[in-house]
Order: sequence, then C-alpha cells, then structure tokens
Amino acid sequence: MAKQIIVSRDGFLKLQADLEHLKTVKRKEVAQAIQKARAYGDLSENSEYDEAKNEQAEIESKIAALEETLENAVVMDDTELGTDKVSVGNTVNIHCIDDDREYTYKIVSAAEADPLEGRISDDCPLGKALLGQKQGASISVEAPNGVHKYTINNISK
Repeated sequence: MAKQIIVSRDGFLKLQADLEHLKTVKRKEVAQAIQKARAYGDLSENSEYDEAKNEQAEIESKIAALEETLENAVVMDDTELGTDKVSVGNTVNIHCIDDDREYTYKIVSAAEADPLEGRISDDCPLGKALLGQKQGASISVEAPNGVHKYTINNISK
C-alpha cells in the first residue's frame, strides 16, 4: 500500500494542472520532435532522435509519478487545521539558536516543497523534527553540516 500524501487544495490543483500539461502539450511536442528526427534517416546515428526518445521517457516517468502522487493524495481541510501543535499545513516561525536568526516555514508534502519559497517538506529533517511539536518547544536537527538547535516561536494556519 502506497504512502498517503497530504496536500493543500492549491497544491492538488497545481499537480493536476502539471499532469494535464505533460499529457496534452509536452507529449505532443516530443512526438513531433521524434517524427522530425525520424525524417533525417538512419536512426542508429541520429542524435536528435536519441535526445527526443530520452525526453519522451522523462515525460512518461514524470506523468507516472504525478499520477501516483495524485492517486495517493489526501487533500487537507484547512478548517480542521489547528495551531496547538505543528502539522502539515501549518506555518511555523522558529528561532535558530546557532545563528540567532528567525525563519518562517510552511510545512507541506514533498510534492509541494520549495525551500526557496519557504515551503519545507514534512519528510525533510527539519520538517520531521517540527511535526507534533508545540509552541515554545526546543528541537535539535541533524544536518550534513552538524546539529542545529531551534525554538518554536509561533504556529499558525
């Protein structure tokens, strides 16, 4: 049985849109590229054909992954989201004791994660450490460059 993936309503809609784009637009583009490359003749030494076939395989792999993600997705109901402890969907403000700075992250599924946008996965080391914790809690997170200590300042929706 596959692992359930908790996603926001917006995240679910974005995943559906990405899948639709791959199926309708990207598949056609790569099929045209393959057809064009075939017209060049000998396929055994045709780099354009090889490149197009590789791109086709990538697209099909992405489609399969997105279909599996959507099949196992559980859309989160924001109205049921609490702020007493950290869970997927919460925004968390933390204080890093190591560098005396504050950071704000939204905890999301791996399918929606974008650390540069402040959305971290519930499956990454920091996300895992935050899950289930309450405001004021201190946590330690092991990272490649050592252990980092944080305090949870605020939990919001």
